[in-house]
Amino acid sequence: MTLHKILPRVLLAVGISLGLALSGCSGGPDYTAHDITGVMPDLEFNLTNEKGEAVTADDYDGRLKLLFFGYTNCPDICPATMARIRAALGGLDADTRDDIDVLFLSVDPERDTPERLQRFTSSFGDGVVGLTGTQEQLKALSKRYRVTYGYGEPNDNGFYLVSHSSAIFVFGPDDRARLLINQQQSVDEITADLKTLLGQLD
Repeated sequence: MTLHKILPRVLLAVGISLGLALSGCSGGPDYTAHDITGVMPDLEFNLTNEKGEAVTADDYDGRLKLLFFGYTNCPDICPATMARIRAALGGLDADTRDDIDVLFLSVDPERDTPERLQRFTSSFGDGVVGLTGTQEQLKALSKRYRVTYGYGEPNDNGFYLVSHSSAIFVFGPDDRARLLINQQQSVDEITADLKTLLGQLD
């Protein structure tokens, strides 16, 4: 079984564990996504952006943030997910979109140079930022948000796949974890959840 075929099972396990953790909560906003407020830690990292600059979560304070772990050579999940995010944000008014950052975090730093990240993120509109880091930085962040990643065996041409989470984490302007969006949610559901969240933050 290839690493990419394992991904849906990994996501399902994450979804189930979070669902169980949240099953006792009620009375909050009506989201299609998992409400992870108070369950997951605030956004915190030390990484490198697609301009080759060292950045921290503080550089994105005051803005809603969508964080997705992936890599630019991903043949399916990453481009499809980024396209869904772009479409979902397209359902918001322009002023609201301007206050949202999409953080595409590559877990494949060996291949995903700043230049390559910038080429990839530019395909998905403004407000998309490519990030990566050292293995130490990436492992610390993946552990913080209870996700995993791993590398497959290179083929004869040196190409390899990377297993990674397919969830989208949403953080508020205050860097607090708010929502976990999974692959089963439609574009319209993501848009509706973001509108609901933004309404709660006003």
